[in-house]
Amino acid sequence: MRLQLALNVSDLEAAVDFYTRMFGTEPARRRPGYANFAIDEPPLKLVLFEAADDASDPAGCCGAGGTINHLGVETETSEQVSEAEQRLTGAGLETTGVDDTLCCYATKTETWLTDPDGSRWEWYVRTGDSEVLDNVVVASH
Repeated sequence: MRLQLALNVSDLEAAVDFYTRMFGTEPARRRPGYANFAIDEPPLKLVLFEAADDASDPAGCCGAGGTINHLGVETETSEQVSEAEQRLTGAGLETTGVDDTLCCYATKTETWLTDPDGSRWEWYVRTGDSEVLDNVVVASH
């Protein structure tokens, strides 16, 4: 497992250049308005979303540049997502339930929850590639 940090950035090219140099690694994936890094040391999934130029946000995913988009924990298996879901709900936390989704140019199994200050957390495993940026639920568990 590794921690995920998803940031909204105002200039994707400048952010990719900065984080490439900072962590000494190129992005693992690039798509329009999107880049992600799979960093070994420290173990981190860093995801960058280019913020919309205006108030419109057709993907429904990006806020102002320089803000946290969401946080997450990337697991190795769908079973680990289900186990986390059981633990989280057993601890009295409200989640979205486990869904198979298309999101952020990947297919995923995921569950979401929100902390007391409104920060969104995603517990997920990436299961494949997609050409979809928006979060689309394809099946619920």
